[in-house]
Amino acid sequence: MQTVIPEVTPEFLQSFADAWNRHDIDALMSFMTEDCVFESSAGPDACGRRAVGREAVRAAFAQVWAVFPDAHWANARHFVLGDRAVSEWTFTGTPVHGTRVEVQGCDLFTLRDGKIFLKNSYRKNRTP
Repeated sequence: MQTVIPEVTPEFLQSFADAWNRHDIDALMSFMTEDCVFESSAGPDACGRRAVGREAVRAAFAQVWAVFPDAHWANARHFVLGDRAVSEWTFTGTPVHGTRVEVQGCDLFTLRDGKIFLKNSYRKNRTP
């Protein structure tokens, strides 16, 4: 049986996306559980790179903006089903020393107590 979490809605997820676009780390962390986990779309491991705990997740989120100072997520679509949720989006950004990126991607979320426990991020990998 799936757990119903009334606090987490598509509007909740849109507010989370809006905080990403504002580059507002304090707002982002307010959506996360104390023991949160972030699995990035790139990194050395099968899961990308895993950050565990508020301080590690906070640093990993901030690193996204350090790499892509103009990072933006557009065309967001969200749905929630029980303790799981999905956000689909189009990411654009220019790395500090690189070429502009535009890719589609999604976040798979595991929810707990009205907040995000796990943010597992995926995005397309475009060839040059």
